[in-house]
Amino acid sequence: MTRARSDFVPVVGLILGATFGISGTFVSSDALRQVFWLIDGLGVIVATTLLAVRFLRSGHDTVAAGFLVFALGESLLLSGTAAGLDASVPSFGAGVALWSAGLLLISLPSTLTAWVRGAGVAAAVLFAIVAARIFRGEQLLPTSQPLPFFAYPLVVLTFFGWIVTIMKDR
Repeated sequence: MTRARSDFVPVVGLILGATFGISGTFVSSDALRQVFWLIDGLGVIVATTLLAVRFLRSGHDTVAAGFLVFALGESLLLSGTAAGLDASVPSFGAGVALWSAGLLLISLPSTLTAWVRGAGVAAAVLFAIVAARIFRGEQLLPTSQPLPFFAYPLVVLTFFGWIVTIMKDR
């Protein structure tokens, strides 16, 4: 497969994840939210797994591991989606904890540009706060404000940075 074609799938996955993930936080219908977050989760899992392979092949093992950890976190988020907002809190807490760890593994090495790394670290800190609050016993829903609601734009900005990186590398 040519490099241009192999870059297409992670870019589409990240775009689907960003679009349907954010959209899912705004819809009032539980069923529609769950479908949106299904599309989001699948897109992000496929994209980050492929990015893990890409960065592993280029010798950036820590960044590659970060993408795998992020994919694992997204799979936990996806596993709770069908249960509804209230029932998803335990898997949501574990998932955003893994998001936080993955974002740090991706963002702390100087592999990506500074603004992408900065957005990733900021998102990681906010999601670590969310995870800590949930693990302390707070019933914090995926749609709660101010957190995690205002952390999502930072992860979407990070996705955009990953897309820019993929496109620049072409």
